[in-house]
Amino acid sequence: MLSSERERCPACRRPLIGSRFDTTFRLVDGSERLCFGIPGGLCQACHQLYIDPDLIELLDLGKGRCTFAIESDLVLQEQAWLA
Repeated sequence: MLSSERERCPACRRPLIGSRFDTTFRLVDGSERLCFGIPGGLCQACHQLYIDPDLIELLDLGKGRCTFAIESDLVLQEQAWLA
């Protein structure tokens, strides 16, 4: 769950969609790291994914760049079961 100060996009102030995302980060050495089920907020207008900076540090991705993110299959499966 996003904290109240992170519920809106810093760029356009529109609400973020909070979910879990499967991501790919490109690291400074050119390698890539896959991360699954990362909690974050997506701005549909700006197409930006916002992840808690503390989590980025915990995963040692501070100097990496997110190159791909998609809503986690686990989230989509949970929604399908609830429908």
